Amino acid sequence: MNEENELHNDPDNWKLGVFYFNPKDKRVFVPKRLTGLGFTFNFANPLAILAFGALVIFIIFISRM
Repeated sequence: MNEENELHNDPDNWKLGVFYFNPKDKRVFVPKRLTGLGFTFNFANPLAILAFGALVIFIIFISRM
């Protein structure tokens, strides 16, 4: 868990300050940089890309009903 926190706190793993991208971190969902504000995707994890795509498709589908 300590290594995950170190990876999470490294600014090099945050693209544009908001997109978490770290292939060494195997988590799909990671806490946002500001604690207590929820979670974000680890865009270096292929499962996160699939989950994000499914979420976008779901939102589009629901908005057209």
